[in-house]
Amino acid sequence: MRFLLAVALIGLLAGPSYAQDKPIPKYHESEKDKTPTEKAADVEAERAYQRSLGNIPDHGPTDPWGGVRSDSAPKPVAKPAVAKTALAKTALARTAKTSTAKAAAAKPAKPAGDAAN
Repeated sequence: MRFLLAVALIGLLAGPSYAQDKPIPKYHESEKDKTPTEKAADVEAERAYQRSLGNIPDHGPTDPWGGVRSDSAPKPVAKPAVAKTALAKTALARTAKTSTAKAAAAKPAKPAGDAAN
C-alpha cells in the first residue's frame, strides 16, 4: 500500500513539470509558425530588454587595482622623442664606423708575391 502511495505521489509531482517542457522537434520536422500574439510578445520582450539596457549607468574606465597601489608611487618621466632620435642616429653612426674598422682589421693582408690565391 505504501508503495502505491509513493508511486502516485511521484506521478502527481512529475506531471506538471513534464507538461511545462516544450516538445523537441524531430529530424526533418519544421518548427510551427508563431501566432501573432507570440510574435507580439517576442517584440515586447525585446523592447523591454533594450529599455533595461538603457537603465544601466555608463561608467568610465575603472582601475580594479587602484586600491592596492599607493598614490605616492613615482610616475615615469617622459623623455622627449627628439633626444631619443638623436641618440639613435649617433649610436648607429658609431656602430657603422666600428663595424667597418673591425672588418678591415679582420682581413689579413695578402702578400705581394702570392699570386695563387
